[in-house]
Amino acid sequence: MKKIGILTCSNTTQDLGCSSFKCLDAIYENSGDFKKHESSGGAQLAGIINCAGCPTVVAPEKLLERVRSLAVLGVEAIHLSSCMIVLCPFKNKYAKLLENQFPDIEIVLGTHSGPEGEVQMFTGWAKEMLSHKPNPMADLAQHVLSGQSNA
Repeated sequence: MKKIGILTCSNTTQDLGCSSFKCLDAIYENSGDFKKHESSGGAQLAGIINCAGCPTVVAPEKLLERVRSLAVLGVEAIHLSSCMIVLCPFKNKYAKLLENQFPDIEIVLGTHSGPEGEVQMFTGWAKEMLSHKPNPMADLAQHVLSGQSNA
């Protein structure tokens, strides 16, 4: 059995609250991109981590430290989640960084698949949800300071 880890998109897990249920289903069903581990007895999940968020100056270092937590557990492969493959413009940069820093760990692009329409629907939905701007605290403060408070 091959010990694996999953690297998920921070926006999807943190902002949208994804529980990685489709990724986990694919592991349990030995389907999607986990099917490639069938010849070694399937995939055994060691852990799920999320990326460091969209790149900043320190994103590579943060990502490497997070992946190191899987490396010390002895993972043999790390799957970049399907949401990263669909949404992340930095997926190839991240994959190359991980391949260079962890040459003994196989980097796999993807976890699960779905019908083509599902991918397009997810992309549109995620873009809409991630673009939604909540009312900032400054608007509330301005409202209260102008005497319009009902409280």
